[in-house]
Amino acid sequence: MTDITLAPDSTVGDIAARLPGAAEVFRRAGISFCCGAGDSLAEAAGKAGRSLPALTAELQALLDRAGRDAPADTPALIDHILDRYHAVHRQELAALIGLAERVERVHAGHDAAPLGLAQGLAALRDDLESHMGKEEALLFPAILQGAGASMLAGPIRVMQAEHQDTGALLRQVEHLAHGLALPQDACGSWTALYTGLRKLCDDVVAHIHLEEEVLFPRVLAS
Repeated sequence: MTDITLAPDSTVGDIAARLPGAAEVFRRAGISFCCGAGDSLAEAAGKAGRSLPALTAELQALLDRAGRDAPADTPALIDHILDRYHAVHRQELAALIGLAERVERVHAGHDAAPLGLAQGLAALRDDLESHMGKEEALLFPAILQGAGASMLAGPIRVMQAEHQDTGALLRQVEHLAHGLALPQDACGSWTALYTGLRKLCDDVVAHIHLEEEVLFPRVLAS
């Protein structure tokens, strides 16, 4: 999953799942990366009436910045992943599931109600909890103990496959939340829910990118 490309035939679903900030670019452009995940960048730009060169340039700027601030020291990088992403995902998902349950219950009759969102977030929570648990119990300790590339390659392939599963769950959450588009009469809880979801989804993509594009290549090359 390394080497993100921004070619006209790259799919928006793949870009949104792998490039931090891309999801927000697509949201602003009116491009669906959940229902339209299989659309190429060129197709999506055309459907949304957007300039492909301008859209690509905006995404390229994100790609140029991605991973720049990652700690150069591997133990520090792992600590950063644990503190900034693992701990934060757990805390935020617990709060967002409760908030989603409340919004679904109170606004069940609203045409734009995010029905099924709490269940979708619970599936994402379970997926991330299993994945992060494996990293914390097995992969990260092996890296810190100096395991070589031959020992790490297999576990890392498993983590990469699971990252793809997580990307699919993120798209499902985005779909259940109607692209995070708030209705004009949204209450404070609904607004807080979508604000939190936007941060969570963007954080999960940044988390995956940091592992796929920085940590894993680094330890496999050592």
